[in-house]
Amino acid sequence: MLKTRLLHPDILRVLGGSGHFSQVLIADGNFPVLSHCGPNATRVFLNLTAGIPKTTEVLQVLVETIPLLEAATMQIPSGERAPIHDEYLGMLPSGLPIKQLERYAFYEAVRSPLTTLIIATGETRRFANLLLTIGVVKLDQSERY
Repeated sequence: MLKTRLLHPDILRVLGGSGHFSQVLIADGNFPVLSHCGPNATRVFLNLTAGIPKTTEVLQVLVETIPLLEAATMQIPSGERAPIHDEYLGMLPSGLPIKQLERYAFYEAVRSPLTTLIIATGETRRFANLLLTIGVVKLDQSERY
């Protein structure tokens, strides 16, 4: 399933064991990683310092590594759209469904048994959490086994 330059051994291990419908959270620096973690989630703490790495840097590598089925962001309580969400739109595959979930619905989605990986970043922008759902690798139809 892997198709990229990703080097982190724990992330590679978890993605290699994840399958269709598994979820990966790219968490901003404010996300409560320890208290909002599903029973099957491996936590990887990349948050070196404020701003390093950014969620967009992690997303860039994951987009190259795994097929995506859909994504979800956390909605700002006022209903406004977080500016980083537009940045995500430009980075995610064209036409990928992106849901906006209310804060507690987002937490619940992350705590699902389907969440296999949570990557903590140093992202300082608010509402930068991004929950990705893994899709399937589409093989060339001429490949028969």
